[in-house]
Amino acid sequence: MKSKQVYEDNVLRTFVLILDKGDEAFEQIPRFAKDHDITGASLTAVGACRSATLGYFDSEISKYRSTSFDEQVEILSLLGDIATKDDQPTLHAHLVLGRKDSSAVGGHLQSVTVFPTMEVVLTETPAHLCKRVDPETGLALVAIDESSGPE
Repeated sequence: MKSKQVYEDNVLRTFVLILDKGDEAFEQIPRFAKDHDITGASLTAVGACRSATLGYFDSEISKYRSTSFDEQVEILSLLGDIATKDDQPTLHAHLVLGRKDSSAVGGHLQSVTVFPTMEVVLTETPAHLCKRVDPETGLALVAIDESSGPE
């Protein structure tokens, strides 16, 4: 993975990440955030991949159901955020994939193996974002409270 900081205003930074063939985005992006002390960010991405696993949260069983796609697909859209959970940056993203027949599938990103590239724009948020486990669903959700900064 290559990266470049393309903007800074006071303490807010924007980075462009270029993931290469074979990179696993769900691992690489949080590692980048940790290495650059990013505790809150939003991100978008486009590109292509040779495999991906997407999840769907099934509220009846309070678990994700996973579907794997082992085929070359376009990354039409990836939207997500970085927030801390247990003092570690975590990635929460949703991904839409375009198949060769022009159909699309989407869901909660669980893994993606890039091929040939994935272009990510990651922009820090002005306040630290923290995730807390929601007792009803068991999911780690972004918590907005007094420590998150001004309203």
